Amino acid sequence: MLDPEAAELNETIKCANPYVYVMLSERGKRAFFPTKGILAQTAEAKGKAINATIGTALEDCGKTMELPSVGAQISFEGDDVFSYAPNLGKPEIRNAWKKMMLRKNPSLKDGASISTPVVTAALTHGLSAAGYLFINRGDTIVTPDLFWENYNLVFNYSYGSALSTFPMFNGRGGFNTEALRQKLVDGTPGKKIVILNFPNNPTGYTVTEEEAAITKDIIVESAEKGNNLVVFIDDAYFGLVFENGILRESMFAALSSAHERILAVKVDGPTKEDYVWGMRIGFVTFGCKQGGPGFYRAMESKLGGSIRGSVSSVSNIGQTMLLRAYENKSYEQEKNEKFDILRRRYTKIREILEERKEYAKRFKPLPFNSGYFMCLEVISGKAEEVRRILLDKYDTGVIALGNLLRVAFSSTPYGLLEKLFDNIYKAAGEA
Repeated sequence: MLDPEAAELNETIKCANPYVYVMLSERGKRAFFPTKGILAQTAEAKGKAINATIGTALEDCGKTMELPSVGAQISFEGDDVFSYAPNLGKPEIRNAWKKMMLRKNPSLKDGASISTPVVTAALTHGLSAAGYLFINRGDTIVTPDLFWENYNLVFNYSYGSALSTFPMFNGRGGFNTEALRQKLVDGTPGKKIVILNFPNNPTGYTVTEEEAAITKDIIVESAEKGNNLVVFIDDAYFGLVFENGILRESMFAALSSAHERILAVKVDGPTKEDYVWGMRIGFVTFGCKQGGPGFYRAMESKLGGSIRGSVSSVSNIGQTMLLRAYENKSYEQEKNEKFDILRRRYTKIREILEERKEYAKRFKPLPFNSGYFMCLEVISGKAEEVRRILLDKYDTGVIALGNLLRVAFSSTPYGLLEKLFDNIYKAAGEA
């Protein structure tokens, strides 16, 4: 039975954009963030002399209860650490992330055409929470054939969908927009779900500005054919672009107001952007041409229901620490310094591959220009055999994916890059 609050949200979405309502999964149509019951009654009691509502423990003085052995390690006030964060995230960090998103994506122009980001427990949870709203069992999700393996766990095994892949690269060494078009434009119109991930994991490839424009045109063409498109934009490695002519903004900026039949769902966060892997903070933001304040509030509420029904709320201390960092005057300089370290390693790899022509006999690099990774296609031997030899004989670890080796230069010191590739060359010759 549909809860009245869910039904009300559905009507709001349907009135603002009936195409998005059709995109919702059966779970998504039932989803809602409860504004009545325990949470509402707790909010109504806030500030009262006696407040026996929320299930947190307070000292007799009203301060959040804490163990001194834990509190002694933290310089923040207890309420910024030990109490629950709001279910959609702290308003301050949601607004700060939106402000930064607009600065990083100037073609968004203003924040009116997108929702306020909702805080998730990092990007995997963000993808799962968003997937809850849109993916039914048996749905297919279009993605390049080189994708982050966790998509299988999140979308396939958890939600019963199937990944419908296409070759990521064309014969010219670029993004395979022709294959994307076949997936999205040809065939009977209906609901289509797409994942775009740039910089890509595992390849470290981001589309060129020209490829990005073509990709947008294909998705718009699909919408004009009568398809309703949910476009998940996995921006885990956003900003880590090392070459000119490569897309600097998110595809979200191009798609968030492209067509009323296109709902862009941006999943991002500080995990890789700000080097805080263990903090587990992420964001989900919606963008659609036929949106509006009421529509976005309804979408945020449904996403909040997905979060409330899984992790309840996200780490308070993680949000507090990040917010303080974003307010720090040295934040941008610190971030640029870390970016320069990664770019220097990337440049060194380019030099190594250019200088060592003999490598081409045993492996060749796939196109890469950004992110944390690059991939080598093994010509001599099999990737898994090469990986095992590297482990057992050369004290070197890489990831084998089919007949590819994924190399993480993000975690390889600059001074070891030449040895890394030389080890791979030797191991490939022995496989």
